[in-house]
Amino acid sequence: MSDRLGLSTVLRGILGTNNVYYQPPDSVIMKYPAIVYSRDRIKRTDGDNLAYLLNTSYTVTVIDKNPDSSLVQKLAELPKCRFERHFVADNLNHDVFVIYY
Repeated sequence: MSDRLGLSTVLRGILGTNNVYYQPPDSVIMKYPAIVYSRDRIKRTDGDNLAYLLNTSYTVTVIDKNPDSSLVQKLAELPKCRFERHFVADNLNHDVFVIYY
């Protein structure tokens, strides 16, 4: 859990606000621009038939009204982060990344 909280701190630093949400329920009213993230998968590396290393990846979505948001570039520059796709929903631009943290 400390890794997730560390990632949350990094994302808040990039965004410059507290509009960072971890698996928000439908009842949460988000303020934009925002970053939404959730755990995607855990990659397990074994050694001597035991879990030697666990690497957690997160799906991180930048949501902004601005289609040319500088947040996309800032997030793309993070280590172990890759851009997945872009889509528009409800007149908001969504840029989806996968990051290992």
